[in-house]
Amino acid sequence: MGADDKMQNKAEEFKGRAKEGVGRATDDERLEAEGRAEQSESKVKQAGEKAKDAAKHVKDAFKR
Repeated sequence: MGADDKMQNKAEEFKGRAKEGVGRATDDERLEAEGRAEQSESKVKQAGEKAKDAAKHVKDAFKR
């Protein structure tokens, strides 16, 4: 997982948090739901990238 991917996923998560907060503050349920959805999508991507990292570490351990 590249550092660029990690930063992009975190940026998406924070964008989702901001949308959710604005939606909550303005009583806009649709915007709030969009924000939660963006956060969830970002977290799934992050989990996938962490799994890739873990698999790479296991693979590297067996090379030694």
